[in-house]
Amino acid sequence: MIKATKKWLTIKISSGILIPFLIWFIINFVSLLDANNSQLISFFEIKINKIIFSLFLIIASIFYTLTISEVFEDYISSFKIKNAANRLLVLFSIIITLMLIIFLIKI
Repeated sequence: MIKATKKWLTIKISSGILIPFLIWFIINFVSLLDANNSQLISFFEIKINKIIFSLFLIIASIFYTLTISEVFEDYISSFKIKNAANRLLVLFSIIITLMLIIFLIKI
């Protein structure tokens, strides 16, 4: 399979998987808009909420990283700059996602 086709397919699959997670996110977090700190912490103390939210963060990170790298592919003509931008994007995506999950686990 061609690399571009594999990337396109991964973007489409991850966006499809994100839909139920986004629905869960909207339903649960609308109810937490007026919540105080203890209610928010008690929501994340439930193990299934931590797992679902962690999966949501991982899949969203994959989707957004691939989507932004497509923008780099389309609009940056220099191979060196494009390669550096993609590597920094992946690095920051991994670091931020891992930090969020670690903070979530510590709750």
